[in-house]
Amino acid sequence: MHAGTHYIVGAPPEPVTSTLVNTWFSVGIVLVFVFFGLTRAVERSAYGGMALDMLDRITGPLWQRLDDYIRAIIGAFFVAIFAIGGVYLTPDLKTPAEWASWLQLVIAGMIFSRRTMPIAGLGIIALWVLALRDYDLFHLFDYLALGLGVAAYLILEPSKHENWRVHRLEALRWGLAIALMWSSLEKFAFPSWFYPLVVEKPFLTFGMPRDVFIPMAGVTEFTLGLSLVWIPLIRRLSAIALLVIFTAAVWPFGRVDLIGHGLIMAILLAVAADHSRETHFLPEFKKKIRHIPAGIAAAFVLYGSAYWGLHSAFYGPEGYAGPAITEKTTHSHSPEYPHGPQAGEIPHGIQK
Repeated sequence: MHAGTHYIVGAPPEPVTSTLVNTWFSVGIVLVFVFFGLTRAVERSAYGGMALDMLDRITGPLWQRLDDYIRAIIGAFFVAIFAIGGVYLTPDLKTPAEWASWLQLVIAGMIFSRRTMPIAGLGIIALWVLALRDYDLFHLFDYLALGLGVAAYLILEPSKHENWRVHRLEALRWGLAIALMWSSLEKFAFPSWFYPLVVEKPFLTFGMPRDVFIPMAGVTEFTLGLSLVWIPLIRRLSAIALLVIFTAAVWPFGRVDLIGHGLIMAILLAVAADHSRETHFLPEFKKKIRHIPAGIAAAFVLYGSAYWGLHSAFYGPEGYAGPAITEKTTHSHSPEYPHGPQAGEIPHGIQK
């Protein structure tokens, strides 16, 4: 963000009640109920099968080579991360350790052999653990679920046990869904982090006032993430919607942002192309329209309790701001480095 704007993960978050009494949060939730309900109504009607069949025809060529596509994308992502240099797993996690870049190139090479894919998956987990040397655990939760999802895919895909292998795409979906839901809570806990972004890129708000856009954007990100683990038509349409949103952000934020979000976008395309019509987790609950409000509310309670509860456990009820540090590294833009300062110094544990 702007120079001098501090981005401290340990700072005290806004109380949960501020979100619950926010009018625009409530408006966003109601709109989500409508989307879920209408989509489920269409899916169980005669038009539902037609809609899914149409998506199957459009994405058929990709579905037939989906595993090859995912492996190629993951490999390309780690080559790109190697080329950027000085980061763990994403352009946001800086490190002065040169070996981290080379390890990510090794991971990319291992993905192209089914024998070494599980080792690559374990390597991703190891890199996340090693990042704990420079970043607080709470901060790294932002990157845990997606990393575990990708690692699980790489471990399950070459498995000879089909009853395990069949869950490889589901692992990717769940990893991405949890990552999106978790990161969306920042818009409720720390809305001030996004104020400079709205000033610098006002077109992102579609003309909405700042305090309208941020809570509704948080609701959108959370519920579309949740949609990825709902019934087939909802999750595929939500994946397409998220893909459009992330793609639209590429031009204003630059190609490094494309690398940072490229793996997410690729997984979203895979979810949209997934011809599976099964729902493995609570299928009967998700099929009923009347359960939609309870399901969304339960998800908010679960993740909200975890986010605010863990933050309090890590930093105390009053938070821990720590000493003054450099400006935020997320959403600080330049044509080549939209994620902010590229200095090798990393304030231990508190800079994001």
